[in-house]
Amino acid sequence: MAKRKIKKAVLAYSGGLDTSIILKWLQDEYACEVVTFTADLGQGEEVEPARQKALDMGIKPENVFILDLREEFVKDYVFPMFRANAIYEGEYLLGTSIARPLISKKQIEIAHKTGADAVSHGATGKGNDQVRFELGYLALDPDIAVIAPWREWDLNSRTKLLKYAEDHGIDIDGKGQAKPYSMDANLLHISYEGEHLENPFNEPEEDMWLWSVSPEKAPDEAEYITISYKNGDPVAINREEMSPATILETLNAYGNKHGIGRIDIVENRYVGMKARGCYETPGGTIMLKAHRAIESITLDREEAHMKDELMPKYAKLIYQGFWWSAERRMLQAAIDATQDHVQGDVKLKLYKGNITVVGRRSDVSLYSEEHSTFEEDEVYNQKDAEGFIRLNALRFIIEGKKQPERIAAMMANDEEEEVVEECRIETGSFTICQRIKRFFGFGKTEEEKEEYIKKNK
Repeated sequence: MAKRKIKKAVLAYSGGLDTSIILKWLQDEYACEVVTFTADLGQGEEVEPARQKALDMGIKPENVFILDLREEFVKDYVFPMFRANAIYEGEYLLGTSIARPLISKKQIEIAHKTGADAVSHGATGKGNDQVRFELGYLALDPDIAVIAPWREWDLNSRTKLLKYAEDHGIDIDGKGQAKPYSMDANLLHISYEGEHLENPFNEPEEDMWLWSVSPEKAPDEAEYITISYKNGDPVAINREEMSPATILETLNAYGNKHGIGRIDIVENRYVGMKARGCYETPGGTIMLKAHRAIESITLDREEAHMKDELMPKYAKLIYQGFWWSAERRMLQAAIDATQDHVQGDVKLKLYKGNITVVGRRSDVSLYSEEHSTFEEDEVYNQKDAEGFIRLNALRFIIEGKKQPERIAAMMANDEEEEVVEECRIETGSFTICQRIKRFFGFGKTEEEKEEYIKKNK
């Protein structure tokens, strides 16, 4: 099949083995001019060496882009996601997922700036990232051409990649050595997949974890920190105001010190397979706990519950690459509208892998000590609860009187099944379970049931 005619392509470029080979492959297979783009998202590696590598491979100086995106990443992507308390399949804090829309956006911006007609990435045809990158590209430029080498070439093993690098004189500076895991890192997290982890029963090796001390080796003394919030975003730690990226960097340091944020999960990839991955998300794990704590005293009950109902859908959209979709933006507007009064302080105790909320306060707190106290108060009439309960029970009462056979059926079903009663709370000569059964007529003889039905007709 003939290659598409491409004049210039913007490559998401790290300078490592895969993207160095892709750069050369694009030059040879497409005979096009290549622009390299390297994003500094706080991955902890020096990104400037990528510039010299690109120059050494014939890239024009004006076509080498290295951008520090740490503040933009946290402010415009991580923080909005945490306002939603987003978590995929109950555990994954979406560290890789949330970085992809920003990378896609910058590639398209560079393509427009340099007159490129194509973009390219190094994601494989098995994973989620190919979807995330390409949905981003096409959402922001429907006419852009996308080149995904892993879906085109036959270099489908590390041995073939190394041979290609050797044959084409590509200097990989030792980066071509086999890594024990496939890893992705940014300011929010680091992930590990493959090799030893491909058997989901294998326990991760301790030396795999690069960021955090193990909980067993964490300090024996707890540490307390206070996070201050405004409009749903953290703005200060221990009363010291910081930029978004500095907030996350600082929380990472606390989390790493105390063994916080390690998870080992099997997740459902968008392309259909299950994948086992391990993640370190120290600062994000602390932020999630703190944000839910400040929301607990500043959000209305139904507002908070509706947010929790929307969250899985929101998290799924991010995981599957739909950050730029109309539905994600719609949900974001609703979520952000709830954050106007999410402000105040949360005090946390960090200890051996655990985060405990030990205090929360806000000038706009909805928590009322007058109403919640177990002591005498003058604001709440406990007798009001009786009418409240009876109104909520009214449909049960009507149904029971109009359809007594329903209760009879419930009692019959109860007798047919052999139930082991585990109730241990005694009230007089009856357990709570016995009292509940007597109230609803469970456990009666046939004669008692008939009498009960006649009485309630």
